[in-house]
Amino acid sequence: MKYPKLRELREAIKSFFSTPYTINYPAEPSIPPERFRGKPEFTDKCMGCGACAETCPAGAIQLTDYANGGQEPDRGPFRRLVLHYDHCIYCGECRAKCPTEEGVKYTREYELALFDRQEAYVSIEKDLLLCEVCGAVISTLEHVKWLAEKLGPLAYANMGLVLAGQGELTPLAEATPKDRAEIGRADHVKFLCPRCQHEVFVKEEWPEGAT
Repeated sequence: MKYPKLRELREAIKSFFSTPYTINYPAEPSIPPERFRGKPEFTDKCMGCGACAETCPAGAIQLTDYANGGQEPDRGPFRRLVLHYDHCIYCGECRAKCPTEEGVKYTREYELALFDRQEAYVSIEKDLLLCEVCGAVISTLEHVKWLAEKLGPLAYANMGLVLAGQGELTPLAEATPKDRAEIGRADHVKFLCPRCQHEVFVKEEWPEGAT
């Protein structure tokens, strides 16, 4: 008869009287570690710049601009970011590439099963800034204010950033495009897209009739 080794007997007795390694889930909640990447969410630090949508390798973040306010008659132009977490691969690129580094966070929520997959998303909306001449989308109000703050004194090179830094920049309810032939020096003090701003500078530097 072959007797068990003392080491094996000791391990068996120890395991019999010790607590199990597994947890009593789902009867008891399972708390994930601090750095666990669970359900992603937008935070109040998000400024709607769209950097997360540009860098998401899975294409899980959708950016849509509503220059006319969408379906809401009293709503001004806005941008909507939608994160479909059923497509998310939890790589962390959105958080890593966020200029504020805090616009997107991963919660520790992992029970994400739904009966309707169309509900597997989180979204956020931000007010849009439009060009006062042609009505083109420039960026969100919060993004421009963030840029003005980061640039500091250098922001005085752009009138729009000056207004943003002073808190006097507000979104347009709607933009009425002008005839591009009418763009002149007076438009220099308006908040313009790069194209219109370039035309203003060119006309100011080389007025008509100059040789």
